[in-house]
Amino acid sequence: MSIREKLSGNEAAATALRQMNPDVMAAFPITPSTEIPQYFSKYVSDGRVDTEFVPVESEHSAMSACIGSQAAGARTVTATSANGLALMVEELYIASSSRLPIILSVVNRALSGPININADHSDSMGARDAGWIQLYSEDNQEAYDNLIQAVRIGEHKDVQLPVMVCQDGFITSHAIENIKLEEDEDVKEFVGTYKAEEHLINKGNPIAMGPYDTADYYMEHKYQQNRAMENAKKVIEEVAAEFKEMTGREYGFFETYELEDADYALVLINSAAGTAKETIDKMRAEGKKVGLLKIRVFRPFNRDRLVELLKDVKYVAAMDRSETFSTSGGPVYHETAAALYPCLLYTSDAADDLTRVD
Repeated sequence: MSIREKLSGNEAAATALRQMNPDVMAAFPITPSTEIPQYFSKYVSDGRVDTEFVPVESEHSAMSACIGSQAAGARTVTATSANGLALMVEELYIASSSRLPIILSVVNRALSGPININADHSDSMGARDAGWIQLYSEDNQEAYDNLIQAVRIGEHKDVQLPVMVCQDGFITSHAIENIKLEEDEDVKEFVGTYKAEEHLINKGNPIAMGPYDTADYYMEHKYQQNRAMENAKKVIEEVAAEFKEMTGREYGFFETYELEDADYALVLINSAAGTAKETIDKMRAEGKKVGLLKIRVFRPFNRDRLVELLKDVKYVAAMDRSETFSTSGGPVYHETAAALYPCLLYTSDAADDLTRVD
């Protein structure tokens, strides 16, 4: 049975982490994610979790500690934002290429220069190609739900990849909203007990992790990572189906709003979806057929599903919250345009009726 609560996005995230009772949390504070390890450290001191809390001196050290912990066979979590995530980048690649399903709660914030502590997706989008699965959250409920599902996704035997769950700084992280929490025992049963098949302290099957890779082995390992990310697509849907059975809340790669008969579609990520829904209602009242396609899973990006959902739309507006200084927009635009481009490339008839990105 769900429990109704009023929580900020940060407390919702910390609650999800508490309910999964990880073995280790290593963290360093940075606005606006500081409250997540702050709440969690109190859970530790109050005896509400069995977690080993490791305070470190930087975000680079936080991810390094997470890598060591997860490699030793411990379920491991952390949280960060903005420049903290940027400082982790070196270690993000090591975590994913070592196939360590670490859970990272990211509170999206602008990177400094000029200093800005408000919501911006430059941090997580800057790490979009680091080999991590990326889930994005429109509101506090989704931040909570996505973290619970992330454990099952990343730890699946066919995936074994780290997962970052993102929410917008201050807009959701510090805003208090109504939220439905699941019972502790239900979450515990859903995520299960982590049993790494291979880890560094397995005396019966000792392994090396992170050794030098010659070119031929390196290619094989990158191919395996690629296949794992592809496998995640099926696992994400399977986990979402089980989560729906437990909670009644439904998730997929995308969420649509008023898209069935839309001539115009907005494609965007995170909290902007709430504003978009309000705006769409007003535009619909004016007779304008506008709809929304909200991206929940950015990595792996489900191209085929996006094309299916947008196949009847005449105009698409892809909206980014990060600047990549490219010739043609940001990451959301790039993925949307790349997905839709073959629809135009391989069709010679009635091209004017096809979906296009303007």
